[in-house]
Amino acid sequence: MIAYVTVGADDIGRAKRFYTAFLPALGYTLSEAADGLSFALPVSAGQKPVFADFYVKPTYDGKPASAGNGAMVAFDARSQSRVRDLHAAAIAAGGTDEGQPGFRAAYGSHFYVGYLRDPQGNKIALFSDNPQEPGRDG
Repeated sequence: MIAYVTVGADDIGRAKRFYTAFLPALGYTLSEAADGLSFALPVSAGQKPVFADFYVKPTYDGKPASAGNGAMVAFDARSQSRVRDLHAAAIAAGGTDEGQPGFRAAYGSHFYVGYLRDPQGNKIALFSDNPQEPGRDG
């Protein structure tokens, strides 16, 4: 099980604007500290986290942050309308479009996804794979 994911950022303020445009809508809460941003899903007392925490931090070696070639973090938005809304909110908050929300032929008939990049260039996917919604094939 993945415990957490960390991406680097040279401008934590820009990263905060971008990630707070959609992560709180997915249930994540933000904690800020001198070492960056921490997003986590709420956990009831006595329970372990089910999903990975997400961190946005300056680099530890002091060199500029860079996006991983082929690396991507995907967040389950749980509905096609939320994928569209959160994709638009993330773009408005400083992200760049890497693929408008929609169905992709390479994935299952209900897999609906939008791709974007954060201000640092990290690739993010917002998706829904809800079988209760209309699929690609009708």
